Amino acid sequence: MKLTAREKSSLIFEGFITVLLLFLLNLSLIVIVEDTIRSNPGLENGIFIIKQSLIVGPYHTQIWSYQRWMIGLLIVVDVLVVYWRLIRRYHQYQLHHIITELHYIAQGHFDHRIPFNLKGDQQNVVTSVNALVDSAIQSMNDERKIEQSKDELITNVSHDLRTPLTSIIGYLGLIEDKQYHSEEDLLKYTHTAYEKAKQMKSLVDDLFEYTKVRQKGSPVNIINVNLDQMLEQLAASFELEASHKGISITSESHPANLMIEADAEKLGRVFSNLVANGIKYGGSAKYIKLVAKQADSNVVVTVSNDGSKIPPESLSHLFERFYRVEESRSKATGGTGLGLAIVQSIVELHHGKVEVTSTDKETSFIVTLPVQYTAQAEDTEKD
Repeated sequence: MKLTAREKSSLIFEGFITVLLLFLLNLSLIVIVEDTIRSNPGLENGIFIIKQSLIVGPYHTQIWSYQRWMIGLLIVVDVLVVYWRLIRRYHQYQLHHIITELHYIAQGHFDHRIPFNLKGDQQNVVTSVNALVDSAIQSMNDERKIEQSKDELITNVSHDLRTPLTSIIGYLGLIEDKQYHSEEDLLKYTHTAYEKAKQMKSLVDDLFEYTKVRQKGSPVNIINVNLDQMLEQLAASFELEASHKGISITSESHPANLMIEADAEKLGRVFSNLVANGIKYGGSAKYIKLVAKQADSNVVVTVSNDGSKIPPESLSHLFERFYRVEESRSKATGGTGLGLAIVQSIVELHHGKVEVTSTDKETSFIVTLPVQYTAQAEDTEKD
């Protein structure tokens, strides 16, 4: 840290004044001591005897003189006092510069940091202040992102609800105004309104599920789950729907009857969403495979299909809410854009992770979960 010209002048002036005052004080002490000794013959004789007894060598060298020792001691004390005064003043200037930098940052210059490299406690103050500013900026950015995320959520939900709602109102309006020519037209209008209402309900259900699992401390009902049986039942439940698209669904587990501690309902939602995602967006897929394997203290479940490849630029965005790889196709298939976001949230709630890979041959969603759901892991997650 560089001192200003004014501060340097003030430091020199203070040093000069301190030396002058110490010189006068030392002179006063010496005069007082000399006067005291001269006014006390006994003390003066005692000092003379001590001096004579400390003369050594053939040249009668005098090794002790109270005047020399007193002057030397006063010089050492004076040096320490001057040093203490100047260092104290220098630290005050350092603190003043730190406060000035703080005021500058507080005025809105949040990209500025205190640039000083000091020593001791002053440097600890600088480091702590810079760390505090970094933390405050990070908190502000996080809060800004949260607000932006909320706005995007409201915008997306409003958009996705408005489209089917507009259709429902339009078709019901035609019925209300009796603008239909036959019972066939009436059934067509009511059926379209019914399908759009189901689409709205699906979005509301997914949104409710997403917000529920995203809440901090969301409750989980942990039980022992037979993963082998869960995947078999899941494959059977989607078999009819998949067969209509020419897709076969198979499941397998290694070892058989693989057990895991998890929330069965939420875990079922994970694999149900992944299978449904494969059926809807698998394109020309011929199969969907569910494979569970135990790897040490984890279980790895892979949901794969041989459908259309996911573009590389979309892989990192798949688990974002309301993200759709192909907007028009997702709208046509009725996707809400929340399915994979729900998958990721539930997997994270179980302290696991989900990844996706996609090649020309196969697309795979890989879910890794701990075999044992520990309370310690839960506490860490909450913190």
